[in-house]
Amino acid sequence: MKRLEGKSAWITGAGSGIGRAIAIAFAQEGARVALTGRRTAPLEETAKMIGGDAAIVVPADLTDEKLVAAALAKVESTIGGPDILVNNAGVNLPKRYMHQLTPEAIRSLVDGNLTAPFMTSIAVLPGMRKRGGGMLIQIASMAGKGISFLSGPGYTAAKHGFVALSQSINQENGIHNIRSCCICPGEVATDILKNRPEPVPQEDIERLLQAEDLAAMALFAATMPERVNITEMLVVPTYMRLLAPQARKVAAM
Repeated sequence: MKRLEGKSAWITGAGSGIGRAIAIAFAQEGARVALTGRRTAPLEETAKMIGGDAAIVVPADLTDEKLVAAALAKVESTIGGPDILVNNAGVNLPKRYMHQLTPEAIRSLVDGNLTAPFMTSIAVLPGMRKRGGGMLIQIASMAGKGISFLSGPGYTAAKHGFVALSQSINQENGIHNIRSCCICPGEVATDILKNRPEPVPQEDIERLLQAEDLAAMALFAATMPERVNITEMLVVPTYMRLLAPQARKVAAM
């Protein structure tokens, strides 16, 4: 039997990158998956890659509580559950530093990286409690575990809140057999790199984490016995390019 046979998973940000890779990996292991994002066309591409009737497309703006409720209702009525929620959608901006941020930009960063996963998490919890358990996989960032210039203050603050949200879910809902695993990756070779103020060299992109690496981690967490809750997973590329110049100096001493 496949490891997620009979399970249903609702995956946000499923039109590309990490979300797409997770959706494909979960479907390959037998899960039925609901694919959510703002744009329909990329979600349909992911569904086509999965094939068959294992995937449904549920486009939605997850910062709007009414649209979240409508999306969840469609998930429940078509694939059931969901047994697993994967909060993967996120956003960053090229102009991300304090002196560049506008009120609109701040709202975009906080809504995309914290409000949306907060909304979806709160939405699925009552059903999971009623069904006797469930799993939430939160794709956050190493920006949620430390402070650096790389990610900018809006993204960093929102991801810190996202990490805290995941831990708070565990504190309140472990008694209901509900688990929340927060995966915090370093640099991943996805489209969000295009919003960097300084482009990442191609030779470095090939050494970054890849979307399928994060999918493997999500699948690992989702297939642990119900008694096991991996609360956080921290992962960085083996070659940490931003530290490499200093590491070379140290090696030459």
